[in-house]
Amino acid sequence: MKKFFSIFGTVLLILVALALIFNEPIKEYAVSRISDYHLSSLTSSKVKKNEKKDGEFNFQKVKPLTATQVAKASVSNDAAVIGKMAVPSVGLYLPIVKGLSDDSLSTGGGTMKKDEKMGQNNYALAGHYMTNKGALFSPLENSQIGDKAYITNMKRVYTYKIFYKKIVPPTAVYLLDDTKGQKLLTLITCADGGTNRWAIQATLVSSVPANKATLSVFSK
Repeated sequence: MKKFFSIFGTVLLILVALALIFNEPIKEYAVSRISDYHLSSLTSSKVKKNEKKDGEFNFQKVKPLTATQVAKASVSNDAAVIGKMAVPSVGLYLPIVKGLSDDSLSTGGGTMKKDEKMGQNNYALAGHYMTNKGALFSPLENSQIGDKAYITNMKRVYTYKIFYKKIVPPTAVYLLDDTKGQKLLTLITCADGGTNRWAIQATLVSSVPANKATLSVFSK
C-alpha cells in the first residue's frame, strides 16, 4: 500500500508538471491557489511551530520559477509559513515564508536573512516575478511611493509606507543591510527579464496587536 501511494504521488506530480509546462495561466493559477491555502489556514500556533524550522538563505541557489517546482509545492505544502503580507493598492496578498527554498518561493515572500524579525531593523523579503499582473511579487511593479504595505506574524500587524522604488542590479545587496535607527521593510523581485531587480523599501509607521479587525487588511 505504501508503494502504491508513492507511485501515485509521483504520477500526480508528473501530470501536474506537464499541465503547468504547457499552460502558463494554469501555472499562475496553481501558485495563487498555494498562496491562498496558506493565507486562509495560518494561525499563530502554526507560525510558532514554523519559526523553529531551518531555512535556506543561499541567494545563489535561487532559480527562476519552474513548472516542476510549482507542481512539487502544490503536492507537498511543506513551506514554513511564518506570517502574511499585503500591499492592497496593487492587490498583493501573500504568505511570508522562512527562507529562500523552492517551496518557499513557490508559496509567497521568502525571508532573506536568517535572524530578521518583523518590526525591527531591515525586514527583507524576496519573491518571484511572473507577469506584470501575475502572482507572487509581480504586482510590486505597479506599486507607488506612498502606498502602504502590511506584514503580520499573527501576533502584531506592522504597517509600512513605501518611500523607495527603483530598478537595481543584482549586486545591490547593500539594500538588505540594517541601518541604525531605521525600521524598514525591503521587498525584492526580478526586473528586466531577470537581469535586474525591483527594490521597494518602506518605513514602519505603526505596530498594533493582531485581532479580527487589524487582520482584515490581509483579506482580498
